[in-house]
Amino acid sequence: MSVTYRTAIHWFRRDLRLSDNTALWHATQSAESVAPVYVLSDWTGEHHWTGPGRQQFLCGCLESLAKNLETTGARLIIRQGNAADELERLVRDIEADAVFFNRDPDPHGREMEKKVQERCRSLGVDFHSHKDTVLHEPGEVLTGSGDPYKVYTPYSKNWFDQDKDEPLGRPRAITTPEGIDSLPLPTLDTWKLSLDRDLDLVPAGERAARDRLKKALDGPLLRYADKRDDPSAESTSRLGPDLRFGTISVREVFHRARKAADEAGSAGERKSLHTFQKQLAWREFFMAILGHFPNVLDEEFNPTWRGLPWDDPGKQDRFERWREGRTGFPIVDAGMRQLLATGYMHNRVRMIVAMFLTKDLHLHWRLGESHFMQHLVDGEIANNNGGWQWSAGTGADAAPYFRIQNPWTQTERYDPQGDYIKRWVPELEKVDPKRFQKPPEGSGPIADDYVTPIVDHKSERERTLEIFKKHRAG
Repeated sequence: MSVTYRTAIHWFRRDLRLSDNTALWHATQSAESVAPVYVLSDWTGEHHWTGPGRQQFLCGCLESLAKNLETTGARLIIRQGNAADELERLVRDIEADAVFFNRDPDPHGREMEKKVQERCRSLGVDFHSHKDTVLHEPGEVLTGSGDPYKVYTPYSKNWFDQDKDEPLGRPRAITTPEGIDSLPLPTLDTWKLSLDRDLDLVPAGERAARDRLKKALDGPLLRYADKRDDPSAESTSRLGPDLRFGTISVREVFHRARKAADEAGSAGERKSLHTFQKQLAWREFFMAILGHFPNVLDEEFNPTWRGLPWDDPGKQDRFERWREGRTGFPIVDAGMRQLLATGYMHNRVRMIVAMFLTKDLHLHWRLGESHFMQHLVDGEIANNNGGWQWSAGTGADAAPYFRIQNPWTQTERYDPQGDYIKRWVPELEKVDPKRFQKPPEGSGPIADDYVTPIVDHKSERERTLEIFKKHRAG
């Protein structure tokens, strides 16, 4: 590509890496100098969609990105405030000719992109937006009649049939204009946040992400089909935060998995790697649902279930006990405590605790959706919303309302030895794991220093069926 611009801006967002960064690659190929900028949000205190753990991980990603940029001769510029305002100021400060950025899959990000584009037009500055966060954007995977898919299986077949872009390279040298004002790298205090406990977060940054991918492909993903539902096993990729913040590209993850499948030594390993790739398709299915139907953030995807009655979250402190892992259901409490301690929860357990909140406690899925987003380091708005509505029975391709997971039998199936439960609920460490697979006899707890179950699953299941049937009939 020939040089077109004297000075361009690359607006970093959820693409915090140098390798295979579509917009950054094109900016460096088409401009003599590039100003890489990240605009910090200016909210402070509690936020509906994030929390201290995820912001701490973001700080680590930005620190890593700044160091990586320095190796190319560039410098990361930090600004804070409204992105459209800050980018306009930067355009004026350095007399930029163009702004490059990768498109965001979320409605909030897309709305800001429109504002940035309007500012660029008013300033007479070119702007270039690129596909980067996904392999296929919502408008690329449609039914034969051009409509959005509402069911995963036909969507995934079309998704897999389409060609996938190959990864781009890594810019070797980037020249950043001198004298640009920049804020220091952020800390939690930037948002007036603090951690009330030491979180066991995965390492942040591009190198850590690539190390995680290599480790996953060398082991866990070769057993993924058989072991991915075992919460006590190291059986998943743990790449969720990296895909969320873009410290590795989804293209690299997909193609490295495909290459590993081609070189796999057994049919089981090939099946496992393909099963993992299906999870990337699920990610983009939910992003497509959000892209086509942004109202899912405010209401049920399935209009049949809008207006469902939900209980008061303050009833018997049920929501608080669920949040803190004090429900008396060991598998639920283990998951919620893992989330609070690490900013992560195993995917199978996410489904169990989500269905427990909505079907056993009869609390609105949006309460759980927000709690997850505030604590999950890999919190992805589209996937989180899709997962919660799936569990509640209200979403796209959702579990039918009458499919209600039993926490006791789920434990028997997925944690039969109680290894996961005993790791996260230490008061049950010496209890026979068979006692985790059925309600305690009588009205007492499973162990003396453990809480009594907050509800009776069997009776709450019947109540859920009655609520859904009555609402549908009405």
